[in-house]
Amino acid sequence: MNFSIAGIIRRLLAPQHKLSMSATKWRELCANLRERGNNRSQESGAFLLGRRDGDTARIWDFVLYDDLDPNCLKTGIVRFDGRYFGALWDLCEKRGLSVVADIHVHPGRSDQSASDQNHPMISQSGHIALILPRFADEPVLVPDTGMYRYLGGKRWDRIAPSARAKFLHIGF
Repeated sequence: MNFSIAGIIRRLLAPQHKLSMSATKWRELCANLRERGNNRSQESGAFLLGRRDGDTARIWDFVLYDDLDPNCLKTGIVRFDGRYFGALWDLCEKRGLSVVADIHVHPGRSDQSASDQNHPMISQSGHIALILPRFADEPVLVPDTGMYRYLGGKRWDRIAPSARAKFLHIGF
């Protein structure tokens, strides 16, 4: 039997969340995004790795874009070279995880840019993209996080600010 007490409690207390992540891993992710953003001078981002359970996903780990593609942040914005997706898929297979979302930072607000809308990191319907405002400067709050679900054909469903706390759970 495969179960965990934390997982059971999480499902009982927060069953409606589409994404969840431990507070410790969230703080580690945000600190790494700030660091890779060169003191708030450029965008940075990561693929969020986890496991799906129906229409929900638990994030267990992440891989920073520039750990896969060392040149992707050189222009100040994210320009990920598709040739590095093979390394991402290999990493997922090795860890027994899959890409459940992606996240990147913006200098101002957490709205999608035209480039974000036209060039999803994962162009599979249902993929979730998160955007942190202010280069992930603290405090990083869930309601301030832009949340978008890809519908296909360069169309996105924006998660309203009022629904974000129910969409993404940062906790245990």
